[in-house]
Amino acid sequence: MCFDRTFPAALVTDFARRLDHGADQLWVIEDCFYTAGVSLAASALSVSERLTVGIGILPAVARTSAVTAMEIATLCNLAPGRVLPGIGHGVQSWMAQMGVRPSSPVRTLEEVMVAVRRLLAGERVTMHGEHVYLDDVQLYHPPDPVPPLLAGVRGPKSLAMAGRVAGGVVLAEPAGPSYVRWAREQAGHPDPFHVAVFSVICVQQERRSAYRTMAPWLAGLLDDPSPGIRALPFCDDLLARFAQHGVDGLVTMPPDWWTELAPIGTMDDAMQHIEALEAAGVHSIGMYPAPDPDIAKHDLEDVITLASR
Repeated sequence: MCFDRTFPAALVTDFARRLDHGADQLWVIEDCFYTAGVSLAASALSVSERLTVGIGILPAVARTSAVTAMEIATLCNLAPGRVLPGIGHGVQSWMAQMGVRPSSPVRTLEEVMVAVRRLLAGERVTMHGEHVYLDDVQLYHPPDPVPPLLAGVRGPKSLAMAGRVAGGVVLAEPAGPSYVRWAREQAGHPDPFHVAVFSVICVQQERRSAYRTMAPWLAGLLDDPSPGIRALPFCDDLLARFAQHGVDGLVTMPPDWWTELAPIGTMDDAMQHIEALEAAGVHSIGMYPAPDPDIAKHDLEDVITLASR
């Protein structure tokens, strides 16, 4: 499950306790200027015993590489083997608001990924790059085991970079099986390579009811299609349908289109989507519940059902 960026921070411990007895992972979200990923992760880890906590994602330039490595190592040493850290470009307009927008986001992220991975591995690092400057830096408490460092990226250049220097990727929603296969191809199929995806979840007794609930969400994505939309085998037909029929046309589109997009529909439809993701090479799946915390508590039960299938 994903902990929505709009949720009150105090809810994270309630969700973590409940998920600890039924699901495998909780993903906390760090988006500017909502809640912070490291403190949310520490809170969730402190009240759970088996839950893995993923961080999606830490903006590469919001902290120095040494501090990012320190934060990740501290979390890993608090809960060995239960942390999946992600680092990404960050939304560039947000980076500009903070005065840290890099001239080359891909090159900057590559430098940060290399520096943080080396520090987490316990190396003594000197690195004088365009963005990262480290002079004889070594972590006093490197993590054991060292977690895979995931790159939160989307496009082909960033995915190719992730294939060179990251331990895996975090693919933002919508991330259906077709997009996962395309992303792994762009990364060059490195091995090992941890693939995590985000999605939305909407499970209801009647498909049409779920489709009606989620059609406005999909419509918002189609205004500026992401690589996840472009990778859909029916992308052109979907865009044409939306242009001609609007949101109502999305409600009535074929069920297999919805099943490709996300765990939306009946519980059987959601199961089919999850199984297709795993067959495409996905290791971790974070599902966004409804943004209303009261509704999200019911979605949490659906996440647990899917995790225990």
